[in-house]
Amino acid sequence: MGVGRFVYTPILPLMHARAGLSAGAGANLATANYVGYLVGALAGILAPALVRSPALLRTSLIALTVSLVAMPATHSTAVWIVLRLLAGIASAVIFVIAVSSLHSHLREHPAHLSGWAFGGVGGGIALSGLLVLTLRSVADWRAAWWASAALTAILAIAAWRLRPEPAPAATASPAGAPTLRTRRWFGALFASYTLEGIGYIVAGTFLVAAIEQSSPGWIGSGAWVLVGLAAVPSSALWARLGRRWSRPGLLLVALVIQAAGIALPALIGGVAAALVSALLFGATFIGVSTLALAAGAHLRFPRSVALLTAGYSVGQILGPLAVTPLLRHGYHQALLLAAAVVLTAATAAAVLRIGFPHHGVVVRQSAPVRRPAPAEATADPDSGDA
Repeated sequence: MGVGRFVYTPILPLMHARAGLSAGAGANLATANYVGYLVGALAGILAPALVRSPALLRTSLIALTVSLVAMPATHSTAVWIVLRLLAGIASAVIFVIAVSSLHSHLREHPAHLSGWAFGGVGGGIALSGLLVLTLRSVADWRAAWWASAALTAILAIAAWRLRPEPAPAATASPAGAPTLRTRRWFGALFASYTLEGIGYIVAGTFLVAAIEQSSPGWIGSGAWVLVGLAAVPSSALWARLGRRWSRPGLLLVALVIQAAGIALPALIGGVAAALVSALLFGATFIGVSTLALAAGAHLRFPRSVALLTAGYSVGQILGPLAVTPLLRHGYHQALLLAAAVVLTAATAAAVLRIGFPHHGVVVRQSAPVRRPAPAEATADPDSGDA
């Protein structure tokens, strides 16, 4: 999924230079992918049986691969939009099934193992960047898409026999409704995570193109490799930190670091700034999801993960649309706006810290709340959506 969804970022500059793709059309292709991701995520939420379907997982792996193979077969922007929409849907379905499988099969194991598994997204990003970096001097944008499709097919074969989660057993749910204070905390968390969706996706889409505006061409793809490598251990690291320190506090720190990383290549040119930007961005964007979803689960707000994921997905759709008018002047203004949005998300995280129940859940009890069994405690998801 990391290759199929994110390889577009390092290929985008090649399509600008050699396929005649305009900046506005590039933003539209990105938006189509994020709309597809929202559709796929909502399908998993509204039809939970899909999450337990090996056939749907395999169909999605095939569809994602085919969408990459077909990209260089046309110069039609309309067809490209449809293909990126399909890739978004397939990516979301694969992600939802993989996450549910992780939580099911690793329930008795330390939570950081799931974090390492989420690092697969970072691994896919690193591989996609390395692939484009290798091909950019000897081939054109078409070869980059075909090579990414071949890599996705190889990884799909490895994932072919992944076991989705079994049908869930009936369990008792916590009694009572959320208190007013819980709703306020969750509202601040929802605002922070939705704003993060807007800001992070601008960098996730245009960071390579922005770096290549003021640095040698190979630096952009090289920076994308570094983003992926930094993302591989990040979820496990933030999950471990979340066991010792306040998640809202860590969320605030991660968002401030990420905002600095996004703004850096727009403020300072050169190789060093590009590489530091990539490192800071890669080390935080999956970690933010880890912390936000874990905080929502800690509050025990009804359907917190589904609601947070929906807000995040809507933010991803809005991000490219919001910066499209700025792309006429390059990508630096877009990155500065994205950094400002992420700082606003950090402000919401700071509000979340006020009175947050760090050592207990907040539920209005109409009956005694059953103490969770060890398996349930481990299932508190120190994991996130990329």
